[in-house]
Amino acid sequence: MPIYLKIGLAVISALVFSLATTPLAIRLANRIGAMDVPKDSRRVHKSPIPRLGGLAIFVGFMISAIIFSEITPQIRGVLIGAVVIVIIGVFDDIMHLPALLKLAVQIIAALIAIWHGVVIEAFSNPFVFSDSAYWMLSSLSIPITVIWIVAITNSVNLIDGLDGLAVGVSTISSIVMLIIALMVSDPNIALVMAALTGACLGFLPYNFNPAKIFMGDTGALLLGYILATMSILGLFKFYAVVSFAAPFLVLALPLFDTSFAFMRRLLKGKNPLSPDRGHFHHRLLDMGLSQKQAVVILYTISGLLGLAAVVVTTSGKIRALILVIALLIAAGIVFFVYRSKRTK
Repeated sequence: MPIYLKIGLAVISALVFSLATTPLAIRLANRIGAMDVPKDSRRVHKSPIPRLGGLAIFVGFMISAIIFSEITPQIRGVLIGAVVIVIIGVFDDIMHLPALLKLAVQIIAALIAIWHGVVIEAFSNPFVFSDSAYWMLSSLSIPITVIWIVAITNSVNLIDGLDGLAVGVSTISSIVMLIIALMVSDPNIALVMAALTGACLGFLPYNFNPAKIFMGDTGALLLGYILATMSILGLFKFYAVVSFAAPFLVLALPLFDTSFAFMRRLLKGKNPLSPDRGHFHHRLLDMGLSQKQAVVILYTISGLLGLAAVVVTTSGKIRALILVIALLIAAGIVFFVYRSKRTK
């Protein structure tokens, strides 16, 4: 079967299963009381919303990935780790687990993937004039891999503050990784990302403003985990100098928001894990934008950075110009938002 046909079928099947099971997730959440109740100013919704939508994404993704992709040892490790992540996510959506317990389980899920060969073994050297083309991590490979997986897993969870935001950004990241995988002739990675893309697209109609259901920690942690582990398999393994930037560009929006949140809280003398209302999407709302407007702006930034990631993995003189333009536009939007916040 031609690879493009398999990718299309993987997207469609994941989309159909996700779309069909989301109403079931809504009923289940209502029945067991897994509801997101707006108790503080961080939440922008006004009434309780069911929050087990991640189960629908999980079903669509797993079925499609198992059917259409080759289950190599590395992919098997990712899928097993995803099951662990979803289990802890479901319990957290129902009973609000302690942060340290969730962190411990995330580390276990990361180690499961690592045990199956999902490891960052090297960074391509960003210093063009260096004699070494890449840095071998050696004994640092496992701790750096754990940090990467846990950081991305949580960063997607932290941007899940507006209807459709996290799942939309994850969709864009999945599509970008799918395109890059095709460009470098890695069809199995492309098929897994096609499954994730379809699962996200099937859930999005129920999650876009006004949301009928949230994906909760079940979905946000799942998406972050899959993006983190698959970025290791599909992006970090290329040793070309420009590929150093690719995984960071694909996941730049959640990484930036999470890094800024940690620095902001530390500078204020607060626990870096404590929630607040200073995230990027909160600042857009404070500027007077609606939820839909804020989400579109963040989609645009994510898309531009994704374009930059595609560009740096291609060859040709035009790529540098496209990269600079994309980054300047994204940086301009970021500067505008934060400057407007300070002048309010």
